[in-house]
Amino acid sequence: MGTAEYLVIAAVVALVAVGLLVGLVVRRRPAKSPVAAPAPQAPPAAVEDAPARDLPDAPVSTLERPESTAGRLVRLRARLAGSQGALGRGLLALLSRDRLDEDTWEALEDTLLTADVGVGPTTELVGTLRTRLRVEGTGAGEARAVLREELLNLVDPSMDRSLNLDGDGPAVVLVVGVNGAGKTTSVGKIARVLVSEDRTVLMGAADTFRAAATEQLSTWGQRFGVDVVAGPEGSDPASVAFEAVRAGVEKDVDVVLVDTAGRLQNKAGLMDELGKVKRVIEKQLPVREVLLVLDATTGQNGLVQARVFSEVVDVTGIVLTKLDGSAKGGIVVAVQRELGVPVKLVGLGEGPDDLAPFDPEGFVDALLGD
Repeated sequence: MGTAEYLVIAAVVALVAVGLLVGLVVRRRPAKSPVAAPAPQAPPAAVEDAPARDLPDAPVSTLERPESTAGRLVRLRARLAGSQGALGRGLLALLSRDRLDEDTWEALEDTLLTADVGVGPTTELVGTLRTRLRVEGTGAGEARAVLREELLNLVDPSMDRSLNLDGDGPAVVLVVGVNGAGKTTSVGKIARVLVSEDRTVLMGAADTFRAAATEQLSTWGQRFGVDVVAGPEGSDPASVAFEAVRAGVEKDVDVVLVDTAGRLQNKAGLMDELGKVKRVIEKQLPVREVLLVLDATTGQNGLVQARVFSEVVDVTGIVLTKLDGSAKGGIVVAVQRELGVPVKLVGLGEGPDDLAPFDPEGFVDALLGD
């Protein structure tokens, strides 16, 4: 093989080697990607209109909106008719007899006394009915009209049943009562009534002897957005009440509701302490309302409680609980006569909105099944 042929073969081998080397380099270099165009940004409206599950997690308000006063009255009146209707029907049955003899009037007195109307109001009502029905007739229609009018007079619609909340600074409302009457629960329910009327509220947990009371109030407050001022278990109730009022002034709320320990009316020391709570509060602001919570099922024993509390803290109104659990609606009349102050709120159930302003006409109509 000649020199020229060797040169040709060497040139071919060199070209092949160069080709292989170039291919290897190309394969090892990363391919240059095209520059991607930025993704178009969705307009704000697109985010706002997206389904909630596509949005980032955000705090969701779980605050409850309490039922309006009007709605409460309609519902509670129906419940009242169910629990108290037997009393009215019994009275009407007696007054609609063909002959109203002494046995009938005695039966009427017994019915009223059993319903806890009280001796004085019962005697007064029976005497008035005797006189009027003798003159106006004893037919069913006449008896019903006369009974309704006289029952309404007995309940006394002229009493001011509104809560005294107007004036300078927060209105301080002190809530008192014995153990088991539903006092702390009533504080939470009263707060709901006020919130439904668009008032700002702060609650003071001055029942420091019972840890459950503070927890109970805190739970109520969390449900509908009301702050609670509390102290350590066993701390001075007057101090907690003072701090609650101070916080209410700082936050400029409309109402400060102060819960107090459920006290037995025969414990002089505890009752004196309740008087101290009121005096300490009044170093800052006057107490506009002192609401006494009474259990309607306690009957005449509730009058003893009412009398003692009134002597200590000057009760201005009654909150009557568990009225649906008793057929003794006459306690409304008896307690008003005993204290000379009105029943302002009544509870007829365990639901959070089962407390409403007391309506005398609605109460009497419910007694008569109207």
